[in-house]
Amino acid sequence: MKILVLGGYGVFGARLARLLIADGHDVCIAGRNLEEARSCAKDLGCRAIMIDRAGSLDALAGHEVVVDAAGPFHAYGDDPYRLARAAVAAGVHYLDLSDNADFCAGISALDAEARGAGICVLSGLTSVPALSSAAVRALAGDDVPAVIDTAILPGNRAPRGLSVMHSILSQAGRPMPIWNGNRWEWAVGWSKPAQYTLPGGLVRQAWQIEVPDQLLFPAHFGAETVRFRAGLELAVMRYGLALFAGMRRFVPMPVTWPVVRVFKALADLLAPLGSDRGGMSVSVTTRHEHRSWRLLAEDGDGPFIPAVAARALLRRTTLPAGAGPAIEAITLAEAEAAMADLRVVTERSVAPTSPIFPRVLGQDFHALPDEIKETHWTLGTSRWAGRCEVQRGTGVWPRLLCAIFRFPPASPQIEVEVTKTVTPRGETWLRRFGRNTFRSHLSAGPKGMRERFGPLTFSIGLEVRQGELHYPVTSGHLGPIPLPHWMLPASIAREFVADGKFHFDVGILAPVTKRPLVRYRGFLAAKVPDDPGRQWPSYQ
Repeated sequence: MKILVLGGYGVFGARLARLLIADGHDVCIAGRNLEEARSCAKDLGCRAIMIDRAGSLDALAGHEVVVDAAGPFHAYGDDPYRLARAAVAAGVHYLDLSDNADFCAGISALDAEARGAGICVLSGLTSVPALSSAAVRALAGDDVPAVIDTAILPGNRAPRGLSVMHSILSQAGRPMPIWNGNRWEWAVGWSKPAQYTLPGGLVRQAWQIEVPDQLLFPAHFGAETVRFRAGLELAVMRYGLALFAGMRRFVPMPVTWPVVRVFKALADLLAPLGSDRGGMSVSVTTRHEHRSWRLLAEDGDGPFIPAVAARALLRRTTLPAGAGPAIEAITLAEAEAAMADLRVVTERSVAPTSPIFPRVLGQDFHALPDEIKETHWTLGTSRWAGRCEVQRGTGVWPRLLCAIFRFPPASPQIEVEVTKTVTPRGETWLRRFGRNTFRSHLSAGPKGMRERFGPLTFSIGLEVRQGELHYPVTSGHLGPIPLPHWMLPASIAREFVADGKFHFDVGILAPVTKRPLVRYRGFLAAKVPDDPGRQWPSYQ
C-alpha cells in the first residue's frame, strides 16, 4: 500500500513508518517541518513531503492510506476532523493514533460519509483503545466483564514526544469522568495510584488518567467498572507530576507549549536514569475469574507498541468501511503477530476471584441464601439501596459516640444506600442514611474479618446460623493497642432474607455501659445500573 504518515518523524510516527516499511509498504513521511521529515525519510529509506494539517491537503491524493501520528489530538481546534474528511473526499483510508477520549468517540460523526465512499476511518488505532480492546475481548471471550483494568507503564529511557506530554499535563489535576460501579463519577487526572506486575515480576506504579477506554468500554463490553492508569518509572517524576496535579486542582493553570517544553527539559535531564523496559497490563474480572494479559518490551522497543495496532490492521488485504473508534479493530492474535519481530514478551494468567466474605467464611458461605451471597460478591464497586428504621441510644455517652462515628439520626423511615468498593486490602463500605454518611474498611484477618473505623479496628467473628449471617465483635484495637473486653462495643448484627429480600438488623451496645448505642434495620436491593451510553453529568 501507498501510505502517508503525518507526523512520521515523531516518536511514534517514525516507529510506525519503520514497521510499515519492513512489511513492504510504500511509505511517505509528512509534516510541517520538511527538514525533519527528509532527515527521518533518509534514515528509513522512504519519501518525504511537507503537509500542514491546517493548510492544503491536496497531497493526500495518490495515497491509499493516511495515518495521523502527530497530535496532540485534544488541541485540534474547532475543526478537529478536517484531515479525516479530506481523506474521505480523496478516497483515501484514514487512521490515527489518537488516545484522546472525545476525539475518538466524536469521529463516529463521519460514519455515513465514510460508508458511502467505502472508506475506512478509524481513530485510536494505538495502545488504547485498539490494543487494549483486543486484549479485553481475548480475555473476556463470551463473558461480560465486571471490571476492566488497564495500565501502560513505559520505561524512563523511552523517548518523550511533546504531544504526549501535552496531553498528560493537560489532564493533571483536572476532573475526568470514570465509569465505576455502573455509574458515571468524577475523578481527578493523575490520582489514585496502584501497583501493576509485568512479566518477570517487574512491579510498576501507575496513576489514573483519561483515555478512550473509560468512555467507550462501558457500553461496548457491558462492564460495571472501567479503569485506566499510566505510569512513570522514576518516583521523582511520578510524585512531581502528582504535586503539579494537586496545584492545578486549586489553581487551574493553563498548560501552554512553553510549560510543556519546561517539563520536557526537566524530564530529559533524568533520561539517563531508570531503564528502557516498559510494558502494558490488561485485566478482566468476570464472575468467577480474574484474567490478565501482560506485555513487557525490552531493549528500547516499548515505543513501537503504540504503532503495533496500525501495523496489524494494514497487514489485511481489505479495510472495513465506516468511521468510528478503533475498538476491536484488530484481534489480539493479530497484534501479537505484529510484535513478533520486536523484543517483546507477553503472558496470560487466570486466577479465581476471591471476595473477602467467601474467603473468610469458606464453605459456610455457600450455606447462605443467594440474596445474602450476592451482596457479598463485589468484584469492583457494587451499589445497594433501600429503606430502614434508625433508633438512637439516649444519654451523653451514646450521643457522643454516635457523633464520633457519624451514625445516622433516629428516624422511623429513611433512605439508605451502601456502596462497596474493592481495595487492595479488602473492601470499603460507604453507608448513606439520608444525608448522613459513614464508612468503614473491611479486610480478611488471620482470625476472621476485621472492620476499621478510623483508628479503631474490630475483629468480627462471622457466623452462619440457620441461613443468617451474624457479626459478633470478638476483639478490638486502638491503633496497635488492644482494647480490654469491657471497652468493646457489643454487636448484635445479622443479615437475613424475608419476603425474598435482603434484610439487615444491626444493633450496637456502647462500650463500658453496654447500653443501646444505635440500631438500624431495613432492606437493600441492587441499584438499577445507569445507562453507560448516556453522556456523563456536568462537573459540579
